[in-house]
Amino acid sequence: MKSFSATSFPSDQPEVLEYAMEAVRKNPQALFTAFQWFLYSARNTVYFTAFSTETFDKEKLCSMVAQMVALAPQLTHGFIGARPGQPFPAHMLEAITSIEQVDDFDGYPDKWLDAGQDLFLEEELPLFRVKVIVRKDGPDEQGRASMILVRSSHALMEGSDSALLTRSMPSGHGTMSSKKNKVPIGQRISMALGAALVVPMHMISAHILSPKKVEMGFSSVAFDRTRLRRMSNRLGVRQRSLMFAVVMHALNDGGSGFSTKKIRAFYTMLDTERHDLDDDFFRVRSVEAFFPVNDNLEEFVKAVDATIGQIESKDVSKMQFIMNAMFKAHRGLSKVLPFLYSERFFRFNGNVDMVLTMVPPHRTYGDLTNGIIEPIYCGSYHPGSNLCTFVPARKHVTLNFSMRTQHLPNVEKIAKLLDQLDVEDN
Repeated sequence: MKSFSATSFPSDQPEVLEYAMEAVRKNPQALFTAFQWFLYSARNTVYFTAFSTETFDKEKLCSMVAQMVALAPQLTHGFIGARPGQPFPAHMLEAITSIEQVDDFDGYPDKWLDAGQDLFLEEELPLFRVKVIVRKDGPDEQGRASMILVRSSHALMEGSDSALLTRSMPSGHGTMSSKKNKVPIGQRISMALGAALVVPMHMISAHILSPKKVEMGFSSVAFDRTRLRRMSNRLGVRQRSLMFAVVMHALNDGGSGFSTKKIRAFYTMLDTERHDLDDDFFRVRSVEAFFPVNDNLEEFVKAVDATIGQIESKDVSKMQFIMNAMFKAHRGLSKVLPFLYSERFFRFNGNVDMVLTMVPPHRTYGDLTNGIIEPIYCGSYHPGSNLCTFVPARKHVTLNFSMRTQHLPNVEKIAKLLDQLDVEDN
């Protein structure tokens, strides 16, 4: 039996395309890796949004989406009737795009961000949508004529895809693992045992500890990148550490947000050294960290940087390998005991306080993002989890939150904390 990752299937390889189409006819998600399956089943979504100097009509929007699909062929996967790697017909482009006029852009981008669960309602449509709002009276005083929102199932897109597409570059994944770089047998056994212990614990915890209902909300803020660089240089820390620390400090709200002792966080990173146990689709790796709470902001920033340094001085792949094994086990169990995989199961966040994601720099090049204006906003949604996605561009860094609504009021404290550090800087 052949095995294929969720990649684009070249049209000049008809036997590969034929196999792929036969597989998805039986199961639309057949070509998904276990990691993709988990994110699809959890109804995780991602988004990209930014203002533009361009004014769109339906024809222009459909043309842009067709170009995006050509650069990211994974968008052709995962739905009933999919033709992996093949262009979408006109009627499908029409169905997944929309344009509306607005009087002004007040309240955007937060105004139109949501969980994106409508992506999963029509099973015969692709797992992404592109929407544009156009200002009725033409460009405003900042030159903004429209705003673009791309939403996708997280199973198809990750932060590196968004960065590549922003540069009008291909983001097809191919096979992301390296079969030549094999993990030693001793480590494989250890991680397999770890996964075997994690899966039943995860299942039991999810059904017992997951809240019945969680109110989620969105918020986005932008900061000057030069200013952040100056502050991190004075403190002698990574810019990433500065941003992680300020966000956690603000949301923890003196201990009432998460903990008075330690903040448990997952943060993600890209690792160029790939192994045979890596996922065949995703480039990203998750890392677990515990950050001791400190009321002194500057000391907390330096402690976060030290913790990250200690973690990354060692092998950071083990946790992701265990997670990959866990996803594979859950996928197998779901075929036998599907009733265990309810919305409540996927709402469980593992008692993690924050998930912090720094995506690669987003710099606009080429026809696909012609007219896009900074700041650029990208983020993700997972039911029940507090997420912050950091998006660096040329001039700005945006912080994009999807999290439980009780934490949203604390977002405004981030600017005040940066002002505090900036005063000390001067």
